[in-house]
Amino acid sequence: MIVGMKRCAWAQKDLDVRYHDEEWGVPLHDDRLLFEFLILEGAQAGLSWSTILAKRENYRRLFDGFEIAKVARYSDKKKGKLLEDAGIVRNRLKIESAVRNAKAALAIQKEFQTLDSYLWSFVDGKPIQNRWKSMAEVPVKTAESDAMSKDLKKRGMNFVGSTICYAFMQATGMVNDHEVGCFRHKELR
Repeated sequence: MIVGMKRCAWAQKDLDVRYHDEEWGVPLHDDRLLFEFLILEGAQAGLSWSTILAKRENYRRLFDGFEIAKVARYSDKKKGKLLEDAGIVRNRLKIESAVRNAKAALAIQKEFQTLDSYLWSFVDGKPIQNRWKSMAEVPVKTAESDAMSKDLKKRGMNFVGSTICYAFMQATGMVNDHEVGCFRHKELR
């Protein structure tokens, strides 16, 4: 964490600041990490990202490091154990969704070779560089997130609405939505 640097307005608490400074908006091209963010963004629905960040290590442990093939094979017994663990968001629909989305991700990998190449195709393989002066200007969804959401749903995923997809795109560096005054904006251009 870099002290005294100007950051995006949302990065206030220690965990948020560390996430902002080290991860948010950095282009990701690793299938396992992309899958992790898809699941975590879906788990966030109706909650704050800070809540999910605080539970992230528990998610990684309980979801086998987000190994897509392992998650796709989760039994009803395994899903039941996940529902009992207070270390994650205990929501049956979100847990079922993670398994369903893993199965869809495997099919995407089979068709496109990687989840990475498929997901990045929605931004033509390179980050969209935005120039927002404040977070108030940042949209909650875009034409690209609409297209991603529609296609993911068509492929059987859920908890992938356009707003969730846009948050995913921000997190994984498909868009650079750091405020122009934030030190990370220039670093990620």
